[in-house]
Parts: sequence; structure tokens; C-alpha cells
Amino acid sequence: MNVIIKEDIVKAFRNVGLKKDDVVMVHTSLKSMGYVCGGAQTVIEALIEVVGENGTIMMPTQSWKNLDPTTGVHWEIDESQWQIIRDNWPAYDKNITPTNTMGAVAEMFRQWDGSVRSDHPARSVCAWGKYADYLTKNHDLSNIFGDGSPLSRLYDLNGKVLLIGVGYDKNTSIHLADARAQYPGKHDCIEHSAIMEDGKRVWKSYSTLFVDGEDFEDIGEAFEKEHAISEAMIGNAVIKLMSQRDVVDFSVKWIEENRV
Repeated sequence: MNVIIKEDIVKAFRNVGLKKDDVVMVHTSLKSMGYVCGGAQTVIEALIEVVGENGTIMMPTQSWKNLDPTTGVHWEIDESQWQIIRDNWPAYDKNITPTNTMGAVAEMFRQWDGSVRSDHPARSVCAWGKYADYLTKNHDLSNIFGDGSPLSRLYDLNGKVLLIGVGYDKNTSIHLADARAQYPGKHDCIEHSAIMEDGKRVWKSYSTLFVDGEDFEDIGEAFEKEHAISEAMIGNAVIKLMSQRDVVDFSVKWIEENRV
């Protein structure tokens, strides 16, 4: 097994087209790369080295366990116990609430010096760099992925998406296309999360767009047939860099043509 060092990762990022001053949404699987010397810290340091102090990095830092058991996120708990979760799940605190299955890199990134995390209790993002405050501000409970959300602000900045050892099922930006597309089955749902409100923990209900991402891999396959995607390798992991606008605009069209 070859040891991967920061210089290897920096080289791969530059080979795939990431550059100084870029604004980029990063999705990563650390274990997919192999043995990274220094782990998540090394990956983050490499990202920062490439985009520089005037660049911006954003990652999903979702804590989706902070949702009602009816959504299926507490599958291991019997229904008779669900009310206990509703009454006792800790209120979201963007400074301490851990991520859920976002990976070691995102979990470290949310704690990184200078990083800024958005206020959504279940679907937060975290950003570092020049546009961190702009990307993360006013992340409304009901507007998770739509216009005015962090994803649409990334779109306005003509940002990029970097996939490191993960597929399009992890490409959160396609949810912006969910919000923009018109299709027969599009509908809202009621979700619940524990938040602090007026100094008290409350189990807050809110209406938001229903999304599931089941067709994201199909969208990605179709997208790559029509768009040249930059690819490189970090150890065992394929990395891909793309324009967020390109993938969102394509996804809107695909969803409208294919979803029922």
C-alpha cells in the first residue's frame, strides 16, 4: 500500500483543474483514497493550499439524525420509543453538533479554524474562505436546497463541485435542480428538528421540499455523456471536478424530462 502525502493530493487537485481563488463544494470519502498520511487534516490542508486565502471551500455537514423518526432516520429504534426521541434529541448547536455520515473530512472541516457553519439543524453546510459568510448565512428551515440557500449562492458565484472518491448520489448540488425543476410528483413535506427558540429547546415543525436523490446516479451518468468532466486519481480514488452551474442546469432539464 502506497502512502499518500499532501503533495500528492495537491498535485491531483491541480491536475483535475482546481486552482487559486476557486469557490468549490467538496464531497469526499477519505477511506476511498487509501492510506493518507495525516488523514482528514492533510486533505483539508491540501484544499486550502490550492484555492488559497481568496478561495472558498464548502462541504455538507448535515446532522440528519435530527429529524423525526417517521422519516426513517432512526430505523434501529422501535416505534414505541419514537416519542422519547422527539422529546429528548439535543437541539442543534452549529458549534458542537456532529455530522452524520458526512465522512471524516467534513467532520474535521466543521471544526476547522475560520470555518463557518449554517444554521439548518439537519441539512447544514460549512464553508471556509472569502465567501464563507455569504454562503452560509440565513439558511432557512424551509428552504434547504432552493433559491436563496447555500447551494444557490454557490451557483451565483459560478462555483465548482469536487467529488473525491464518491458518486453523484453524494452530489448535493443536484438538490438545487430538485428545487428548480417542475415535474408532476414534486411536493412538500413536513419535517421536524430539535432547535433552540427563545432560549428553549423545541421540537420544531417546518414545511420543505421532499427530496430523496434516488435518481442522482442516473443523472450523473447522463450528464457525463454530454459534458467533459476533468478526472484525476488520489491513490485508489477517482476525483472529478465540474461546474456546478453545468450540473444543476443539466439536472433541471433531465428531471423535467424523466421524473413523473
